Amino acid sequence: MLPSEVLKKIRRIEITTRKQASELFAGDYHSIFKGRGMEFSEVREYQPGDDIRTIDWNVTARYSYPYVKKYQEERELSVILAVDLSASGIFGSIERSKNELAAELGAVLAFTAVNNNDKVGLLIFTDKVEKFVPPKKGRSHILRLIREILYYKPEGRGTDIAAALDHLNSALNRRSVIFLISDFFDSGYDRQIGITGRRHDLVAFRISDPRELNLSDLGILALRDAETGDIVEVDTSNNRIRKEFRDRVVQVRGDTVQTFKKKDVDYIDLFTGSDYTTPLVNFFRSRARRMR
Repeated sequence: MLPSEVLKKIRRIEITTRKQASELFAGDYHSIFKGRGMEFSEVREYQPGDDIRTIDWNVTARYSYPYVKKYQEERELSVILAVDLSASGIFGSIERSKNELAAELGAVLAFTAVNNNDKVGLLIFTDKVEKFVPPKKGRSHILRLIREILYYKPEGRGTDIAAALDHLNSALNRRSVIFLISDFFDSGYDRQIGITGRRHDLVAFRISDPRELNLSDLGILALRDAETGDIVEVDTSNNRIRKEFRDRVVQVRGDTVQTFKKKDVDYIDLFTGSDYTTPLVNFFRSRARRMR
């Protein structure tokens, strides 16, 4: 049985995110994702005003009268939360860790999908694929996914985004919506991002903590890399070192964005110390306008 404090945290996330899912994101989600999946339904005789691009020329030739293809919106989609639980996600300098933000984000996306009659699954990865939960519907299933993101104990510490995407590309036999949630402390996944973006509707969420962007002047610090375990002493009072750190961060983050843009993958930046609902709403609405 889960400890009471664990159940309280899951319940708090559920209350917060279910309200957001129903009030903030439902319409935008439907127009972005549900409206894109159309499946063939039947043919019927052409009527004035029909789009001539829907004419079925084979049936038209057979009956010597124009027939058009009729489509209907796919009844349900499969949504996959691909969540990076490498050791760097434990970090959080303000009110929550990156993993806790990932859990809240995953919850609001999952409840939004379920409200639209879609199934939701979960892929947890580090430097290997740790766990795959097949897509299902229902509140109890979503609560299980939240619990997994918050309290799963991964075996790996590093990050291998390429391996996670390779797994999804092999496991998913129909087009799905994939929300890739990570801090993207990794490289060498360009090819997999491109393949996944072509096969599926891929959206990347980069989760960061403000303290990762700059070194504060705190004197000499022993800094430990959460993923590799390496420890290095840094004189944070040195202006040159702080500038070099900042320049490196800007370069790495810029390279990640260029990968998304080059592969035509939508992405959004979220930070542990900031509200995520406003940028998420703005992103969904901007994407909806662009798709129209």
